[in-house]
Amino acid sequence: MPNPLAEGEQELWSAKPKKAAFIINNIVRMMPVALIWLLFDSFIIYVFISSGAIKEMVLPIIIFFAFHLLPVWIWLGNIITASKKWKNTKYYVTDRRIIIQTGIIGASYDTIYYKDIKNVSLKIGVIDKLLKVGDIYIDTGNTTFTNSGTKKLFMTLLDIEKPYTRLQKIVLDIQSDIEFPNAYRPSENPGYKTKYKG
Repeated sequence: MPNPLAEGEQELWSAKPKKAAFIINNIVRMMPVALIWLLFDSFIIYVFISSGAIKEMVLPIIIFFAFHLLPVWIWLGNIITASKKWKNTKYYVTDRRIIIQTGIIGASYDTIYYKDIKNVSLKIGVIDKLLKVGDIYIDTGNTTFTNSGTKKLFMTLLDIEKPYTRLQKIVLDIQSDIEFPNAYRPSENPGYKTKYKG
């Protein structure tokens, strides 16, 4: 994969998700919905077969259930592509921004600059706790509209080992330098144009 850093940009930290946690979380994420959906559709198919109605309209029933089982196909697709997604996922923290690299075939990059970060939070689920990882949520202050109102949009660093503390310090230090460029941390970084020394 090409290096996404711009000329003169300094990489402070980079990480990949922990492979086992990333793949297991991809399997578990939609599993309850997909299994309930599959059981429900299997019951309906069984009713059609046992009533003999399937003989008269085989093709329409096959087409209907091929589309109706879409959540199951999406879940199976997530399982099949999880390893490839993990391979192409990497997180970069630089002196200018945070870059999230993802993709299945190629790579796509999402970027957030430090001045746009409103909050950094950590979530640790049951599987995360067992595998000693966590998900870092970066609040950009952006929202989207849903049926139930507005929803915050987050950039997420998934399944990171020893998450949060290093990233939290970097974000705080650099945001402080942007807000107070005149020697907020005088011994390391007396001005905004100097290099970040962590």
